[in-house]
Amino acid sequence: MKSVGRAAHKAGMIRPGCRVGVAVSGGVDSLVLLKCLQIRQAVVPFPLELMTLHLNAGFAPLSHAPLRTWLAGEGIAAHMEVTTHGLEAHSEENRNRSACFRCAWLRRKRLFELCAQYSLTHLALGHNADDLVETFFLNLCRNGRVDGMSMCEPFFGGKLTLIRPLLLAEKKYILAAARGWRLPVFANPCPSAGRTARSDMAENLQCLYKTTPNARRCVTNALLRWQLEKNQTSPD
Repeated sequence: MKSVGRAAHKAGMIRPGCRVGVAVSGGVDSLVLLKCLQIRQAVVPFPLELMTLHLNAGFAPLSHAPLRTWLAGEGIAAHMEVTTHGLEAHSEENRNRSACFRCAWLRRKRLFELCAQYSLTHLALGHNADDLVETFFLNLCRNGRVDGMSMCEPFFGGKLTLIRPLLLAEKKYILAAARGWRLPVFANPCPSAGRTARSDMAENLQCLYKTTPNARRCVTNALLRWQLEKNQTSPD
C-alpha cells in the first residue's frame, strides 16, 4: 500500500472524478492491484470509481468463475467476457509471428474499447518493479533502447490515462499481500506461459543476482529511482 501510494502521488495518477478500469487477468499482480485500489478508494478525500475489466483469453472459458464470485462479494463492478485472443494468437495463421505479441495487442485494443464504452478516464495495469527491471533489460538487449515502463501515460489526446500503480512494488511483497488477503488467484492456462522472452530474461537475471552480491537490490533500486526521476521530469 505504501508503494502504491507513493507511485500515485509521484505520478499524479488519481484525481477527483476518476473512473478507473482495472485490467484483471486473475493473476496475483492484477488482483493485488485491484485490492490496493479498493483500499485507496475508501481513504482518498474525493470520489473514485473502480471497474474490473476481465478478458478471458479463451483457453479455459470457465476459469474466471471464482473471480466473478469474489467481485460480487466485494461489490466491485465488472465487465467480464470470453474472447478468442489466445486461440487466435496460437493459431496456424499466426504461427510465424509472436503469439504473445498478438494476444497482448488484441487484449490492449479491447481494453481501450471498453474504457471508451464505459466512459472510463483511467486504465490501471498490474506491472510491478520486477516487470520494470525485466522490461528495461529486454529493451536494452533486444531493441537497443534504454527505456523502462511509464507510470502514467496519456492516450487519445488525454481522454484516457494508462497507469501502473504497482510499478514501485517488488514481487515478493505482492505475493505476500495476495496470501494475506486470500485473493482468488487462478493459474494462467496459456500454453506459452513460462516460455516467453520475458520469462527467459527473468531467468537470466536470476543468474546475475546469484553471482553478484546485492545485485537484485541494487538493480531494482537504481531503476526505481530512475523511473521516478523520469516521471518527474516528463512534460506530461
